[in-house]
Amino acid sequence: MGNILRNAVEKKRRKIIEKLIAFDVYEKEDHFLYEFSLTELEHEYRRFRALNHPHTNFSSIHLTNKENVIEE
Repeated sequence: MGNILRNAVEKKRRKIIEKLIAFDVYEKEDHFLYEFSLTELEHEYRRFRALNHPHTNFSSIHLTNKENVIEE
């Protein structure tokens, strides 16, 4: 059971690292991503997404012109 959990954690760590690298994030405060725990990586990924989300400074998008909606 220990190996299954360890492998799952490592797989999730690699996946988050790959996502951060895709956004050109390779290190934080002079530490490389692979040095961080899963929890630290998850926190960094959530923080990065929140700061770089295209709607960060705006409220939710709402449809204003519903006449253009195609009805079947």
